Amino acid sequence: MNLGKAIRLCRIQRNMRQTQLAEKANISVSYLSMLERGKRDPNFSTVETIATALKVPVAVLTFLAAEPHELEGISPELAEKISYTALRLIGASANGNTTV
Repeated sequence: MNLGKAIRLCRIQRNMRQTQLAEKANISVSYLSMLERGKRDPNFSTVETIATALKVPVAVLTFLAAEPHELEGISPELAEKISYTALRLIGASANGNTTV
């Protein structure tokens, strides 16, 4: 699982800078940077806080963080479509667009 990659993807889709997300999540920018680079593993409470700051369900964040071998039973095509749709929805809502 690569939570850092998922956090970064969602942050970018939300058009947020690291400083903005760190402030909303009440964490330091350096810690957020380390999370995004995979240098630290957050505890669940931190994941919840970051997901809330991103306005993304924890389930979506963890799905986006899943590695291919962790998605056994889901075809790669379906996993890709779900990821693409989730990121489009995150980006659309960040831009005030409620239709995708």
